[in-house]
Amino acid sequence: MAEVGQTLRRRKLGKELRRARESAGLSQRDVTKEARLQPGTISKIENGRQAILPRNVKLILQACGVGAPTMDTLIRLAEESDDVGWWIAFSDTIPDWFATYVDLESDADQIWTYTSELIDGLLQTPEYAEAVARAAYPNITDDELRRSVELRTARQSQLDRENPAELHIVMSEAVIRWPVGGPETMRSQLLHVATMARRPKINIQVLPFSVGAHPGMKCPFTLLRFPEGFDDMDCVYLENENGELWQERPGDITRYTEVFHRLRSLALSREDTITLLDSLV
Repeated sequence: MAEVGQTLRRRKLGKELRRARESAGLSQRDVTKEARLQPGTISKIENGRQAILPRNVKLILQACGVGAPTMDTLIRLAEESDDVGWWIAFSDTIPDWFATYVDLESDADQIWTYTSELIDGLLQTPEYAEAVARAAYPNITDDELRRSVELRTARQSQLDRENPAELHIVMSEAVIRWPVGGPETMRSQLLHVATMARRPKINIQVLPFSVGAHPGMKCPFTLLRFPEGFDDMDCVYLENENGELWQERPGDITRYTEVFHRLRSLALSREDTITLLDSLV
């Protein structure tokens, strides 16, 4: 299991500290003065440009009026900045453990995804998302279900920005064949995918059964690519029942890039994919 990159952890912690400061209605200057830190330190910490000492985390959170258990969690994250395993943090509550991915997904200028079982979250209709959630969590409450769907909707709003990320999705043919939620739900879902596939910055390709064995059979994944200045933070996101795993080593990025390019070369073209989707609705 690959070691999680230190830069990503700093960025994660920096964003959490910035969120606490903004929630408290404080400026960087306010926190610098209250925590008695050097000028410029808060900016560097929030942007992940320097190591974050546990004692500084404590001082910043005290200045923002944040106590346990959030303080304990973030101090532990700072203490474990060189350790593997923090990616399962907050796995008991989906919005918490998924927050890191959502933040980084919003910052990416290219999102490359291979999915083998279900429509990617950025393309799911509410009805489809509900069916998936109920299948995964039979005891989910109506409120939990509503929040889960709202999270997907909020993520999808990034595709409507003035300059949205380029979205490249390769999906197994199985994804469009599973009758999730019943015929009407599936029809609406496929119609939505076909509509989104026509957007200029969205490229969707179906990987047909006829290709046989292929390099993506082991695991679905998402490769996030960031704008210039953050491109050294490109990372691969993997998800399982226990939480999330990030892979950031250059060799990991190279390998998943190669796999994705190979999947795209095996998949139907964008035009043929749209034709196939149209034929199913």
